[in-house]
Amino acid sequence: MKTNWAAAFQIAAVYVGTVVGAGFATGREIVEFFSRFGLFGLIGILMSGYIFIFMGSKMMRIAARIQAKSYQELNEYLFGRVLGSFLNVFMLIMLLGVCAVMLSGAGAVFEEQLGIPKNIGVLITIAISLLTIVRGIKGLFAINVLVVPMMIAFSFMLMLFSMQLPDFWGNLVYIPYADDGWKAVIAPFSYTALNLALSQAVLVPVASDIKDDSSIKWGGILGGAALTVILLSSHAALVMLPDLESYNIPMAVVMKTLAASFYWIFVFVIYGEILTSVVGNAFGLERQIRQYINMPAIITVSFIFIISYIASMINYGTLLSYMYPLFGYVSLGFIIVLWMKPFRGDHKGS
Repeated sequence: MKTNWAAAFQIAAVYVGTVVGAGFATGREIVEFFSRFGLFGLIGILMSGYIFIFMGSKMMRIAARIQAKSYQELNEYLFGRVLGSFLNVFMLIMLLGVCAVMLSGAGAVFEEQLGIPKNIGVLITIAISLLTIVRGIKGLFAINVLVVPMMIAFSFMLMLFSMQLPDFWGNLVYIPYADDGWKAVIAPFSYTALNLALSQAVLVPVASDIKDDSSIKWGGILGGAALTVILLSSHAALVMLPDLESYNIPMAVVMKTLAASFYWIFVFVIYGEILTSVVGNAFGLERQIRQYINMPAIITVSFIFIISYIASMINYGTLLSYMYPLFGYVSLGFIIVLWMKPFRGDHKGS
């Protein structure tokens, strides 16, 4: 089957944009799961990259093959109706929680980098997200195709600058002491489980809309590879930052230190990545809620943002450090079942 490379690159961009949310783009999530463990974190990133490439592609191909319109249908296919229904309820809670983390991250960018009160930043983000969601899936594609290449370019640039610093290689292979060092072993699995489970909300309907298996397969491979590159290059920059766990937006601190002339453009890119995840999560949630309640999309999305806005007033770093690992552990069952599910013969009636 001939690959539609334009569609493959669009899928890859949406895949990257969905995963590279507030925690990823700011660097906070990479620190939490990987960079604070030093060399073990680097090994964890390589393992995560493999899972992103293989499992992300497989998830989207299965979704397209069974013509799933929402993650509800995919989960019921993977787990059966009873367990699938339980997981879907948990997914709703997770997506609302992550939406709150993303909005809190957007507020942190305004507060920490621009000196604008957090709640104003959150309200501006909600307004832009509503306008984008009204455009549907085209709006989602448009943001990701613009922001994702810039994120990859900046990550590479910061890595190259970091490599010129004294003792870069020493820092890269250093293994710092951590009270919870055992988490370095499970981090690649809980991290990818969290992100793949959450990205269902966007990637399942996107894959079903594209339909072409070859394009979806290569979109997943390219997207997973791009995520690996961003993770590796961001980690290489972050390990050079003293007290890296003390910052809400450590990547912006690295940029200000290593390439101050690009700082404001980078802040815009970070914000753009957060925005893509807010839009993606709200888009997926609206699709899911529509299965239960038939309301105009704008009302459903407004309701989602009201709940997320209230939760987003909690400190961004606190929200991320507690909620993401918890959701990651619970999501482990999802990637285990996805890994065990054979792809061939998935088509209904085959």
